[in-house]
Amino acid sequence: MDEKIKKRKSNSGFRVFIRKMLKRKEAVAGAAILIILAVLALLAPWISRYPYDAMDIKQAFSPPSAEHIFGTDHLGRDMLSRIMYGGRFSLSVGIVSVSISAAGGMIFGSIAGYFGGKADNLIMRFMDVFNAIPQVLLAVCISAALGTGFFKTVFAVGIGGIPNFSRVIRANILSVRQLDYVEAATSINCSNPRIIFKHVVPNALTPFLVQCTLAMANGLIVAATLSYIGLGVQPPLPEWGAMLSDARNYIRQYPYLMVCPGIFIMITVLSFNLIGDAVRDALDPKLKK
Repeated sequence: MDEKIKKRKSNSGFRVFIRKMLKRKEAVAGAAILIILAVLALLAPWISRYPYDAMDIKQAFSPPSAEHIFGTDHLGRDMLSRIMYGGRFSLSVGIVSVSISAAGGMIFGSIAGYFGGKADNLIMRFMDVFNAIPQVLLAVCISAALGTGFFKTVFAVGIGGIPNFSRVIRANILSVRQLDYVEAATSINCSNPRIIFKHVVPNALTPFLVQCTLAMANGLIVAATLSYIGLGVQPPLPEWGAMLSDARNYIRQYPYLMVCPGIFIMITVLSFNLIGDAVRDALDPKLKK
């Protein structure tokens, strides 16, 4: 009976959250845009008219037309096909890098917030050192040390985001660890990992989830920055930041080469931010009615 009641409560809470999200038009619009971009990226091999690396020098710098909707680049490659394929790398970097940041932040922030004392001081001072370095600069340093490539870019962006996640989860655990149900779990000799991950962390996740959503937009921008300066995904792979880098020498004569991938980066970042704001408002207890 207790398990059924818990399931009903969790289901009802999830339904309330979904209902609140659906009431926010900007959240629905952001989610719809991300779904469309994800579908285009996944189905790119079947719906694109040209391979992303197919070159036709005779068609180089073709303006947008019915044959090439977004035109072609300096090697005659179709821009629309490259943007659809590039969505695979750009969206993947944003999502996977945030997963790395969230996992690392969850571990370090939970240990620091729950145990406190020397563990807290040691971990948070270590995080302060990393937090003093801008995430883009830290990602550049890691990428320069590890080398270029998709997985190395994901790792560099993910490591750079761990300090922010650690601070968010630590701050919330500090306010939760002294509550009655934590003391009750301690009194019946529950192990520390069980208390942390079953009782403390689930009740301190609200700001953490908001941070995850907003960090995806930041991760995409950092990844695009790395690719733009030559430390991220390498040509001929069509990552949006790398496409901007390829087009920078032709911005005056052929501005569409930068406008097209730039618009897709802007739309994706805006969609993540809209969803993040809606998640924050939906999970904010002060706004519950």
